[in-house]
Amino acid sequence: MSALVRSPRFSAIALLTAAVLGLLVANSPLGPGLEDVLHVHAPWGVVGLDLSVSHWISDGLLAVFFLLVAIELKHELVAGELSNPKTAIIPAIAAVGGVLVPAGVYLAVTVGTPYGHGWPIPTATDIAFALGVLAMFGRGLPSTLRVFLLALAVLDDLIAIVIIAVVFAHDTDFVALGGAVVVLALFWLLGKALRPGRPGQAWVIAGMALLGLITWWLVHHSGVHATIAGVALGLVLPRRPGHTLHENVEPWSNAIVLPVFAFASAAVVVPAVGIGELSPTFWAVVLALPVGKVIGITLFGAVATRIFRAPGRATLSFWSIVTVGVLGGIGFTVSLLMNELAFAQNEEILDEGVLAVLVGSGIAIVASAVVVSVRARLYRARRALSEAEATE
Repeated sequence: MSALVRSPRFSAIALLTAAVLGLLVANSPLGPGLEDVLHVHAPWGVVGLDLSVSHWISDGLLAVFFLLVAIELKHELVAGELSNPKTAIIPAIAAVGGVLVPAGVYLAVTVGTPYGHGWPIPTATDIAFALGVLAMFGRGLPSTLRVFLLALAVLDDLIAIVIIAVVFAHDTDFVALGGAVVVLALFWLLGKALRPGRPGQAWVIAGMALLGLITWWLVHHSGVHATIAGVALGLVLPRRPGHTLHENVEPWSNAIVLPVFAFASAAVVVPAVGIGELSPTFWAVVLALPVGKVIGITLFGAVATRIFRAPGRATLSFWSIVTVGVLGGIGFTVSLLMNELAFAQNEEILDEGVLAVLVGSGIAIVASAVVVSVRARLYRARRALSEAEATE
């Protein structure tokens, strides 16, 4: 059961199912009741946490997801595909293209409107969804394609983290932020003292859990989005305990955290307006995700491959880079969060942004399924032909 929940296929199916359910429930007779539940405030105001259920999901639960992202990012940077600069340079440049071009497309469509600050929305790639689609339809494709996609998506997440920390910080309380840094340092010191199997380790783990919660509380009060606390904790956690934590928490993240976030984020009422009355934000996101991403990743990736090609090192073909670019257009989780941060004060545009992310990602999912299936079929046929010729 654990292996099933860990699989990219399960994660992709769970996310899509949860989002569709959220959209259906919000537009059914149960919609008003669901909205009331999401806006209920937990009675924790005495500790400065007067948050609605919706904010607990996006600020609290999603911090767990970003904690796992940071642990995976650290592994890739220290011991994985990104540890070698010569190997990492091509997906890094492709990732930059996958951010710059969609942002440019968004700004071009929304120029002259008050919605330009939503440019980060189409810059994200949903690593779980993209890998899930690749796993479902890419049987037989070379492992180098998956490695390239994973490296690109991890770097894309890193860029998204920087955007969230810098662009969406508001009224920063540097005292609280400084306190978070001090507590984070204590968390790191305790992590260095963690020795699995030795007596008293339960107290060390309990202390780290407490310091992690305090770090999250301080980051939340600093004006920086609380999910950044999860990122910071994941990056300073030593690799071995980090790997153990990732192994234990990932099934819960795939089965609960991400589907709950997708359900709550997608629970918007479809605007009762004509297509021509939708805001430029809607069209900008719908265009930038499936189109801007594939252009940016393909263009920058192809140029980087030509410039940094090295003898003896495997590089992807142009059409393989296109395949990764199409998969990169699946924004979903982080795009929904970016939309929530960008238009928190404008509920109408917020709802249109959610629908745009779902539509744009949906187009990218369908396009990815087709492209990946065709590429996989061609690759399997080519390999079968090579094997047949080798036996003659």
